[in-house]
Amino acid sequence: MSSSTASSSQSDAKLEVARGMRAALPVMLGFVPFAMVLGAQATQKGMPTWLVPLMTGMNFAGGSEFTAVHLWTSPPHLALIVAMSCLVNSRHILMGAAFAPLFRHVPLRRALPALFLMCDEAWAMALADTHARKANRISLPYYLGVAINLWLTWIAFTALGAVLGPVLGDIEQYGFDMAFTAVFLVLLRGMWRGLRKSLPWLVSLVAAALTYLYVPGSWYVAVGAVTGLLAAVLMEPRHA
Repeated sequence: MSSSTASSSQSDAKLEVARGMRAALPVMLGFVPFAMVLGAQATQKGMPTWLVPLMTGMNFAGGSEFTAVHLWTSPPHLALIVAMSCLVNSRHILMGAAFAPLFRHVPLRRALPALFLMCDEAWAMALADTHARKANRISLPYYLGVAINLWLTWIAFTALGAVLGPVLGDIEQYGFDMAFTAVFLVLLRGMWRGLRKSLPWLVSLVAAALTYLYVPGSWYVAVGAVTGLLAAVLMEPRHA
């Protein structure tokens, strides 16, 4: 590869990273309130302040972190927390399956660190961007521009929430926790591709809701992920 070609490629990558950072800004703002809710709840349950950013940085998945905080005791039942976190994070199996065909151009040594940063929002934004560009592969620099900024925002504001938690008291009284729902509704609207393509989501939603109503614990997350994946496979058009 010539130096001019390499320089052009690096310039294009920087532009894609910047594009991802700009696209992530509204979601980063949405992260702030419910990251602070998580941090505040964690310290109010007795979790050490230093442990909160460590947890949120190493396990970048809000649902399982809220589960961990809910289950936190002194001393903590670590095996239970790990098991429930894995159960809640099982949706990443479905997310990874959707990513796989669009990520094959990325070498494994780069794909694995990139996937460490995969959260629901970064995943949804990368897929939506790929569809918008009518491309058959994800723009890795764009994805990293989104994911790294969301990761840093999440760590910073869960840590801030942990520090301010004892001062703020019950932070949910301010309605900050509604930001979680609002962000997901916006993401779902951006990913809408018509009723037929949304049927696996509907199947997943119904299965998860029924499991939530009739089965104790967090099994509804795993059931929703598995049924959604099966529905997507079964509804995929068969080519002769």
